[in-house]
Amino acid sequence: MTGGRLLMRVAWPAFLAACLLEALVFALVDPLELHWSGTALGWSRGGVYTAAFFAFWSISCLCGALTVLLERTRADERGGIDTA
Repeated sequence: MTGGRLLMRVAWPAFLAACLLEALVFALVDPLELHWSGTALGWSRGGVYTAAFFAFWSISCLCGALTVLLERTRADERGGIDTA
């Protein structure tokens, strides 16, 4: 499998998961009421939405990449043939 196809196998589901998380979190949380260390965050709504989306996407990509790494390791132990 090429590197681009492998990247998209991780990035696309992670993107969809980040979209879902963004919708769920901000259906319940008002970004203007967020506080950090007792003080108001002071970011615009758009800034909070953007930062949260990329944080959710990064975490989802890390989870997907770890899954691919673990799966590749299992296939390598079997001589490069994954029968699962």
